[in-house]
Amino acid sequence: MTGNQGKSENQRLAEIAQMVENAIEGYLSRESGIPETLRKAIFYSLRAGGKRLRPGLVVLSCQACGGEEIIAVPAAAAIEMVHTYSLIHDDLPAMDNDDYRRGQPSNHKVFGDGIAILAGDALLTYAFTTLARHIRKAALVKELVLELSEAAGAGGMIGGQVEDLDHQNRSGDLETVQYIHTHKTAMMFRAAARMGAICADAARREIDTLGDYGLKVGLAFQIVDDILDITGSAEELGKSPQKDVQAGKLTYPAVMGLEQSQEHAESLMREAIEALADFGERAEPLRELVRMLIKRKR
Repeated sequence: MTGNQGKSENQRLAEIAQMVENAIEGYLSRESGIPETLRKAIFYSLRAGGKRLRPGLVVLSCQACGGEEIIAVPAAAAIEMVHTYSLIHDDLPAMDNDDYRRGQPSNHKVFGDGIAILAGDALLTYAFTTLARHIRKAALVKELVLELSEAAGAGGMIGGQVEDLDHQNRSGDLETVQYIHTHKTAMMFRAAARMGAICADAARREIDTLGDYGLKVGLAFQIVDDILDITGSAEELGKSPQKDVQAGKLTYPAVMGLEQSQEHAESLMREAIEALADFGERAEPLRELVRMLIKRKR
């Protein structure tokens, strides 16, 4: 962490975000044959900002395992592409039907449903192109592709989204909420942390431990997100508030109430920090990330 000591986690994430954004811009700008309308739609969502937590987790987890941040950049770029694709599709009328994302009109409100779907498809597929083209060790490419595809696929994020849609305006229990949020959100956080460790050629025990950390952080992040949907404003959130309530979504506050949901999120954050005990000082940025997330307002 030489040169990074004394910086806040917000500053570190901003640096990582800029590094990853520059990499994505470079990768996609060199691609020929992309129709201009599609290119504009892709960059519209990629350039809209955001917290870049998943790529941040990739890079910080790599460093926690003794790896150099630069070797994790392609993996960080790939997971951000997948995340951005998921946001574009989530906002569509057939899904969450949201007109705003990251403080600006959603992709489909600007380019239409068809182009928005295709922009998401393009980002999803290009994420795997990025891993295959820019990760130098073939053995690592295989592991990274497996991690990302499993987290984003039918047994991960997509499966969680299906259950989320199926349970709109329906009663549910804590077990169902945990399934939805674990698969829709937390598994991508888990993948990010594991991918960072894989980039560092870490031992299997370290990969698994960081994956456990990422899963807890991701679940706590989603619980906080559910709380903010109720308590936050459009200006703070960069998107429409109380969308979950209006859509009849099954969330932690809907099942547990606000106070218990907050307590559960804090408990998960503590467990995430405890999971890093064996990593020593190198994992301090990951601990600070947890502390930052529990206090966030957007």
